[in-house]
Amino acid sequence: MTTIRQDDLIRSVADALQYISYYHPLDYIQNLAKAYEREASPAARDAMAQILINSRMCAEGHRPLCQDTGIVTVFVKVGMNVRWDATLSLTDMINEGVRQAYLNPDNKLRASIVADPAGKRLNTRDNTPAVIHTEIVPGDEVEITVAAKGGGSENKSKFAMLNPSDSIVDWVLNTVPLMGAGWCPPGMLGIGIGGTAEKAMLMAKESLMEPIDIQELIARGPGTPLEELRLELYEKVNALGIGAQGLGGLTTVLDVKILDYPTHAASKPIAMIPNCAATRHAHFVLDGSGPAELPVPKLEDWPQVTWSAGASARRVNLDTVTAEEIRTWKPGETLLLSGAMLTGRDAAHKRIQEILARGEALPEGVDFKGRFIYYVGPVDPVRDEVVGPAGPTTATRMDKFTDMMLEKTGLLGMIGKAERGPIAIESIRKHRAVYLMAVGGAAYLVSKAIRKSRVVAFADLGMEAVYEFVVEDMPVTVAVDAEGTSVHKTGPAEWQAKIGKIPVKVTG
Repeated sequence: MTTIRQDDLIRSVADALQYISYYHPLDYIQNLAKAYEREASPAARDAMAQILINSRMCAEGHRPLCQDTGIVTVFVKVGMNVRWDATLSLTDMINEGVRQAYLNPDNKLRASIVADPAGKRLNTRDNTPAVIHTEIVPGDEVEITVAAKGGGSENKSKFAMLNPSDSIVDWVLNTVPLMGAGWCPPGMLGIGIGGTAEKAMLMAKESLMEPIDIQELIARGPGTPLEELRLELYEKVNALGIGAQGLGGLTTVLDVKILDYPTHAASKPIAMIPNCAATRHAHFVLDGSGPAELPVPKLEDWPQVTWSAGASARRVNLDTVTAEEIRTWKPGETLLLSGAMLTGRDAAHKRIQEILARGEALPEGVDFKGRFIYYVGPVDPVRDEVVGPAGPTTATRMDKFTDMMLEKTGLLGMIGKAERGPIAIESIRKHRAVYLMAVGGAAYLVSKAIRKSRVVAFADLGMEAVYEFVVEDMPVTVAVDAEGTSVHKTGPAEWQAKIGKIPVKVTG
């Protein structure tokens, strides 16, 4: 009978979470590198290059791939012959491992979890508790898979109860475009079919823990109906032309994973969960011999990719930029930003809205007149860093605040990731403002452009506080210009037509 010691499990969970914060799975890097080589869209290729460079930098520097270090999800299979040398419950041991990982002073990870989700939404400060799924199985080992799931991709999860005669392919192809680019493609789609509502969702999440192997499947050919479905969806989803970061291109997904389960004769549950460019998961086994050891990848496993803004990139001084100047910026144009900007995301926007509604002045230092706001919640700095990884968060969550910010604060423009919705685009057009996009999944690379950082308001919000960043040559793309033209609409439409496998739908 195997004895699993409490400290071994805690240490293994903590080590694995640190490991996945800075090491991409090797299968992801290899498949992204191949997609980068195949990519014909300059904008998508540029985004992939930044993701690959960021990945190598994180592997070298042991810093997070993404500023959103995720909600921890753990799948545990406990052997029926296992004996425990522990005073804590299995759940408490796992959460202690999470706590130690996220508070590690050498690589402190961002605490994103809030308690009382329907009420005060107070940050737990150590990223606990994890979401844990436990299964009792034959054997004398404990198998654990840990994942850190970013909010941007988790928020795009979809579920439907189809009729038994409904087409799964049609549902997926109709649903993926509705997900936008906030899940930071290229990534993976995990699909669960059958069972009940909660079983389908669980299978979709669990399928994302499997390695990317679609190219091997293409090479050998399908052997089961599910493999045929995987191949069909992989081809047709990529034919949508959404591309890296939603800018249009050949690769939207690197793989499609599917798990299924018997279901009721009247039902056809289907769940779909995307995994983003910061895909993070690791598997280990405890057999009583001590804590798990994960293999250290070799830096030569990363492709040698370089990136430059190009000769046509426009340099912008944020301290002197004017409303007249931003109206000359063109959709898809690359800008290099230098100067001061303020930050703010969900909680800060809500608080600003409440302050203005009361007719009060914003706190000292929070003056948006003639300035840009960056949607970000950075990781705390370590050692000599000015700030930790500080990539953009999904901009659509701030859409409902956009008109208020542009009308009442004198804000010139916004920086975030992914597309803007119709309400925000109309407000941008009305106020002749602009929306700029930074690459999601390149947080450590982006942080290297930040020269100074200080909290100016709402420090109690933690990572959601308002900061002032001083940046130098921070690369961004004009995603919505002052006329309201969005590259997240024009890019995918152009590349879907080029790929030509699915007709472009024209709507009035």
